[in-house]
Formats: sequence, C-alpha cells, structure tokens
Amino acid sequence: MNNENNENEMDGNKDYYEEGVDSCGCGSGEEEDEGSSCGCASGGAEDEGSSCGCASEGGEGHGHGSKNPFDEQTPIHGVKNIIAVASGKGGVGKSTFSVNLAITLANQGKKVGLLDADLYGPSVPIMMGINKRPDLTSNNKIVPLEKFGIKLMSLGFLIPEDAPAIWRGPVVMQVITQFLKDVEWGEIDFLVVDLPPGTGDIQLTLVQTVPINFAIVVSTPQDISLIDAKKALAMFDKVNVPVFGIVENMSYFVCPHCNKRSDIFKHGGAKAAAEKLGVNFLGEIPIVEDICELSDKGEPIMTKDIHPEVKSVFDKISDSLILRSEQRVGV
Repeated sequence: MNNENNENEMDGNKDYYEEGVDSCGCGSGEEEDEGSSCGCASGGAEDEGSSCGCASEGGEGHGHGSKNPFDEQTPIHGVKNIIAVASGKGGVGKSTFSVNLAITLANQGKKVGLLDADLYGPSVPIMMGINKRPDLTSNNKIVPLEKFGIKLMSLGFLIPEDAPAIWRGPVVMQVITQFLKDVEWGEIDFLVVDLPPGTGDIQLTLVQTVPINFAIVVSTPQDISLIDAKKALAMFDKVNVPVFGIVENMSYFVCPHCNKRSDIFKHGGAKAAAEKLGVNFLGEIPIVEDICELSDKGEPIMTKDIHPEVKSVFDKISDSLILRSEQRVGV
C-alpha cells in the first residue's frame, strides 16, 4: 500500500495533533467519538474499554471499576519472547544496548524484532540507519521496516525527525498499544523493546498489554544512575515481570594510546547493586569510541567484527537469553 494511503489510515502521526480534543483525547462533542485517543466514548453508554478512566455521560469510567488491568494481557501472535530494556535514568546508553542486543541475537540465527518505545526520543532510525514511512497491509496492519535482518518499528518512522511528540498519557498509551498489536511482526523469536527512561505510562502500558518474559536494566556505575536503576528494578518486581539482570554500561575506559584504564564514572556499582538486590549481573560494557561513532552512522558496533571486549559481553547475554527461553518452553 502506498504512502498516501498510510497518511490517511495510520494513527501514528496526523490524527494525534488534531485540535479541539480534550487533554485526555476523549473529545467533548455530543456524538460518540469512535476515534478518540484513549478509546473513551462520549455518548450516553458506559465504555468499559476506556483506558484513561474518563467518565462518560451515562456512567462511570473504566478507572472506577474493579477490573484488574493485568488481566488484559494477551501475547502478540507469532512473538515467542519479549525483552524489555529499561533504565531509571536517561543517557546511560539503553538504546545503544537494545540495538546491539537485537543484532547479537540475530547474528546467532534468531528471528528478531526491535520496538522503539521511547516515543519522546526515538533513536532507532538513526542507530539502525533507516528512516522511511512503513507500508500497511490490506487489513491495515503496519509492516515493520527491516535492517540487518531485524524487523523495526519506531515513532521516528512516522513523524519528521525534528517534530516533538507533545502527547498526554492516553495518546501515548494508544500508540504503544498500536505498536504492539497493530504491527505485522510475523514469526519472531525475540522482540526487544527499548523503553524510555523512568517508570511512567509507557512502561505501565507495556506490562499491562503483553506478557514480558525478560526485563533488563541498564545503568552506569555512579550512584546517581544506580538510584534510578533500582527504581526500574522495583517497578518490574511490583508488576511481576521477571528480571533477567542488570548490565553496567560505560563501566571503564582504556586509553587507545597508552592502554591505561580509567574508571571515569566509578566502577562496579551495578554489580554491587545486583548482588544486594539478588538479581543477575550481566556484565560490564566499556566506553569505546567506536560505539558512539558507529551508532551515529547507523552501523551498530555488533555489525562489525571489532572490539572483542564488547562483543563478548553481548554474546554472553545473548547466549543466556536463548538458553533461558529454551528452558522456559521446555526445549
């Protein structure tokens, strides 16, 4: 299907910027708003499917009901495992980690998808070196883009690179749900979900919508990052998502000229936190100049056969994920 049709049918861009909509997106008109951003009808009947808890004229909203939102979890057809990659704080290299983990899994022969769930700062288009508008199937499913053998979905494919996503929670929730349910992922061994920093609407929508098999938290060694990383771990624990482990990114730096090691952001904080909290420590990824330069070029470091000290960490994590997934299904 051509891009002209995409612009009329996809909810990922124009529709969310229309004026005359309440702050929750439910609409204030007298007629039922079937296209409301949170799914709440404004007519006279109660809409049990409301995702924001807005009351309609004839009854209370879904937010006042006793239904457990986690009862609504449904697997994505064809997707065997979902990996949520999180961090409490931004700027710790979470997206870089997600991209390279996905590539490592694909390099090991697995069918992989990568969902860029950071709607406010999508990085996958730049890091993967691809940015064009996806097509739609005949039944209005979004066809993910592909690069390095990985199926990709990102808000960055749907809006201009310099356009901010100035959206309230209900709209964000709908977009994430659409990326999970309305994308033609096909048969996938691992879907890596790159979450935004924090523990907000996007994270909650993800864990309420689909069952998460593995959660990985990325942190740097210093205390200011670890404080928020612990919050991310606590969030997954509260919503009963199995934590696979924590990885220490930017763990150390080895000068390429004199081979002297420097612990720029301190060292070992993530490992100590993992031991204290009783979760797996997945490894230390050093600061390497090529990681930054190659990411900006759209050629992630795991597409190259360089820096074995980096490759070994990703290979170990990937091997462990594959083994754990096989054990989970009894293979």
